Amino acid sequence: MRSGAGLPLYWRVCLINGLVFVVGTLALALAPITVSATVLVSEAVVLLLGLVGIVVLNAALLRTSLAPLDRLSRLMETVDLQRPGRRLPESGSGAVGQLVRGFNAMIERLETERGTSNAKALAAQEAERHRIARELHDEIGQGLTAVLLGLRQLSTRVPADVRHDLLEVQETARTTLDEVRGVARRLRPGVLEDLGLHSALAALATEFSAHGLKVQRTSTPGLPDLGTERELVVYRVAQEALTNVARHAQARTVRLALQRQGSAVVLAVDDDGQGLGGAAEGTGINGMRERALLIGAQLVVGVGELGGTSVRLTVPLEPVR
Repeated sequence: MRSGAGLPLYWRVCLINGLVFVVGTLALALAPITVSATVLVSEAVVLLLGLVGIVVLNAALLRTSLAPLDRLSRLMETVDLQRPGRRLPESGSGAVGQLVRGFNAMIERLETERGTSNAKALAAQEAERHRIARELHDEIGQGLTAVLLGLRQLSTRVPADVRHDLLEVQETARTTLDEVRGVARRLRPGVLEDLGLHSALAALATEFSAHGLKVQRTSTPGLPDLGTERELVVYRVAQEALTNVARHAQARTVRLALQRQGSAVVLAVDDDGQGLGGAAEGTGINGMRERALLIGAQLVVGVGELGGTSVRLTVPLEPVR
């Protein structure tokens, strides 16, 4: 590996070792000491001290020259594109400095490309959600509604001995229609588009409360407008966090809060469940992190005030550049 502004690493190591050998040779040549045919104790001590000095000097020079490689190795082992921004300090003009600058540029490029591809993937996912929700509402929903109307008319003309069975079928169709509408709402948050983020979060809390989870919702009035993209990310993170609580946490109570803190808006979801318990983050949390990166937000998952899992999404109010 070569650098236009410095020597290749191989030659730098050779020069450092050569310099140490020259210094050691000059020290032995100019020092007022001699070595007898039978080495005396005092002479052995001098030679040992000289050897130690040469080794220490060589180690110090090599460490100074190669220390960035150690830092680079540690960063390569821990780098996580879902937590961007980690870089090595760029110093020096030799081969090691060139390697560090190349690595930082590579990470920058990977983070940019990952962000672009994730944005496209999530946009396609939202478009597909909207398409499926529209088909559920317009086609399956209308079909089930027609079935319900037909069953209602038929119930007035059937014999009394089969009317009870027909009513059970009618109730099953009505329950299925409600479930289809619920799936469509979760796929496409129409209330978010029509009434805004506060109303969408309130509807989300009401939906999960109806399934046995006690949701305590707090919100700061007069929050600034976050824009369509950021509001959608906040809603999806809240939706995913509540879904995880309902499915995995075995919690009874969850707090859902949307508040302004300084120059940011913070979404907090805390539950009193069993927590992560040291388990690796699943696809749900990874999906939330991906969405947070798209709008320059920060997602932190840890232990909450209620003893369970805490999910905090910090959305800066400044526009993302």
